[in-house]
Amino acid sequence: MRVFVALDIPDDVRAAIGALIASLRSLCRAARWVRIEGLHVTLKFIGEVQPEKIEPIKASLSRIRQPVALEMKFRNAGFFPNERRPRVFWVGIEAGAELSALAAAIDESLEPIGIARDLRQFSPHLTLARFNSPEGAALNHLREAISRAGPLEFGSSNAHEFHLYQSNLKPGGAEYTRLATFLIAGGESQ
Repeated sequence: MRVFVALDIPDDVRAAIGALIASLRSLCRAARWVRIEGLHVTLKFIGEVQPEKIEPIKASLSRIRQPVALEMKFRNAGFFPNERRPRVFWVGIEAGAELSALAAAIDESLEPIGIARDLRQFSPHLTLARFNSPEGAALNHLREAISRAGPLEFGSSNAHEFHLYQSNLKPGGAEYTRLATFLIAGGESQ
């Protein structure tokens, strides 16, 4: 099973980002655009695990407690690793230290059951598109359209829970199945 831990995003944020994708899709056909219904904030990509590992993962995640809900603002856009040679087109997430603390707590809780910590620094974002080999002219059109749009604001969210998802890779894109839900601030997990 291929699994990851993530936060969901609200429907109004999803709709605003969907409108941006719809306006940009024709400018850069070489991009592999994400399905808008699958947008999420990845806290930890675990990867392939044996089915019997799911219950220990759930048990580890259920012990995480954060004192407050996570406030996030979804704004601006950019490219990883950089604009000249992009591999990913993303929307940024502004959040307090609580978001990074949650990602770190997830890493820490999973390490004792054999899931390695992430070596890269946590960088919250929503992936909108991936590029194998971006076409120069198309990429220029994409950059120009983003620049003309000015400051991009997609809304905000207060997250009270995070989730363990299974990812099924299919020809039309990944499909996600929620395996468990965990409350961030108090309460019992599901």
